[in-house]
Amino acid sequence: MNYDSLLSSKAKQIPPSGIRKFFDIISEMEDAISLGVGEPDFVTPWHIREEGIYSLEKGYTYYTSNAGLLALRQEIAKYLDRHYALTYNPKDQILVTVGGSEAIDLCFRALLNPGDEVIIPEPSFVCYKPCTELADGVPVVVETKAENQFRLTADELRAAITPKTKILVLPYPNNPTGAIMEQSDLEAIAEVLRGTDITVLSDEIYAVLTYGQPHVSIANIPGMYERTVLVNGFSKSHAMTGWRMGFVTGPAEVIGLMTKLHQYAIMSAPTTSQYAAIEALRSGDSDIVRMREEYNLRRRVIVDGFRKMGLSCFEPLGAFYIFPCIRSTGMDSATFSEQLLYSEKVAVVPGTAFGQSGEGFIRCSYAASMDNITEALSRIARFVENNKR
Repeated sequence: MNYDSLLSSKAKQIPPSGIRKFFDIISEMEDAISLGVGEPDFVTPWHIREEGIYSLEKGYTYYTSNAGLLALRQEIAKYLDRHYALTYNPKDQILVTVGGSEAIDLCFRALLNPGDEVIIPEPSFVCYKPCTELADGVPVVVETKAENQFRLTADELRAAITPKTKILVLPYPNNPTGAIMEQSDLEAIAEVLRGTDITVLSDEIYAVLTYGQPHVSIANIPGMYERTVLVNGFSKSHAMTGWRMGFVTGPAEVIGLMTKLHQYAIMSAPTTSQYAAIEALRSGDSDIVRMREEYNLRRRVIVDGFRKMGLSCFEPLGAFYIFPCIRSTGMDSATFSEQLLYSEKVAVVPGTAFGQSGEGFIRCSYAASMDNITEALSRIARFVENNKR
């Protein structure tokens, strides 16, 4: 077999995730600490796990409707109204997906025609560019800047728009930088979009994890609701990463087409996970508050730690990542990350894994335990001291 000609040329051209390399190495290291995993270190709260177990005991092992259990979609609608004052019809504006990642992929495939352009602020989550290309779209990268706390500005957006622009990805709160968009920022973006046919893909998977001010969705801004596809899920908010539960909301016409694609590719999200998710939404708000308070404590410790060792970083106001600048060491992001891993057994992710504008930065997650954060900071400080220019 000639596998070189057999395999899809489009798929072969997509590079592997820049995050995985370090995870594979650290899995074989003893006494290693990972600040690279974007995963809560909390176990899914017991009452949520119990509901999943109970669904199995009751024999709820069947397919659900393609869009997901109606009871779950109703709870999602209540959750969005309760937290963000957003109103969606559970019957035709909400789709339950296999994690937020499936929702992102479905959105691109439902909206893009060959050659359509997708504006992607970077640094950002690794899947937007590959998913755009797999849907025959053209990624248009906007490099956000540290001096703007990695927020997308109206001027940057305006300069990137062309007649071929179809989608704006709005990935806030942001992975990897911890940046947020405040209401005034979103209003400026909305002013640029009014009068266009550009759809916003608003990835709000970290929406409940903001510090100092509540999250505002661009769907709340006048004139934006009807052009916004909102992606969210349970992985970060309820520590349910392995349950693979996400959801997407938006105009009924868009959600209807996404549901059709989901029907052929997935059929329905895992039934056990859906029952657990119902319980998470009905009774999990206190869990969110508890975990957010703990993340906030860790956030303050890790920001202070990096600043004390002389690595500048702006204060992250969302998600559970910090994005310190390592240019003062004279190393690029990949070299710093590799040498830190081998010499001090601490895994971080080079900023370039999230786009070329991430050069000179590293991503560290403070979803690790406080003990691991404290020890990792000590090791990183020693590494920085030993490698001063």
